[in-house]
Amino acid sequence: MHDTDVPLIATRALSAGYGTRPVVSDLDLEVRPGEVVALLGPNGAGKTTTLRALSGDLTPISGEVRWLGTPCHTPLHRRAREGLAYVGERAVFTRLDTTDNLRVGHVPPERAVELFPELEKRLKTGAGMLSGGEQQMLSLARALCRSPRLLLADELSLGLAPLVVDRLLRAVREAADQGLAALLVEQHVRKVLDIADRVYVLRRGRVVMTGTPKELRGELDAIESSYLAKNPTP
Repeated sequence: MHDTDVPLIATRALSAGYGTRPVVSDLDLEVRPGEVVALLGPNGAGKTTTLRALSGDLTPISGEVRWLGTPCHTPLHRRAREGLAYVGERAVFTRLDTTDNLRVGHVPPERAVELFPELEKRLKTGAGMLSGGEQQMLSLARALCRSPRLLLADELSLGLAPLVVDRLLRAVREAADQGLAALLVEQHVRKVLDIADRVYVLRRGRVVMTGTPKELRGELDAIESSYLAKNPTP
């Protein structure tokens, strides 16, 4: 992990939601260069809302987002130009082939193939015809090959085979070892703990647990059974 005194992105007493109704309340978190941070919690806990507020896609109700060390109110496209990358579930242009999807992101196909050799034989295939794993490799390659400062990733591995999940998470870890800051929303708790430096667990919009993977190993069963239930009690 690359130590630095200033987090690349951080929140201070952040409340965010839709209209005047907060989904996330009084949230403090930070992500530093070279660090993979996992954001865990059940459906409805506020994980995606947090990522949207950090990215500039959602305006906070109160509190602040600090980007590159200063309070930030700019929209997503401005933060993207400053080095933020946001990857959601299989965010590809299905009517374009793999090569054109990469070109839209200003990524040379050969760089994507270096990262994910699995894409080499699929460069002329329509993105809508790729498997779920290939689509997510394409999405992640398009983000990482632009050398962003920060990656926000929402459920990279949702519905994918374990070997594909390993490939995606390993690519993020390797990028972080080169200085990338990454915040990952993940349901594969044990796998993400293998690559993460720190973890936040959300429930009902608030942080209920935080620490290093080593510190939280003893709480793993509680995290999986209680916080990551598919249908938590409202």
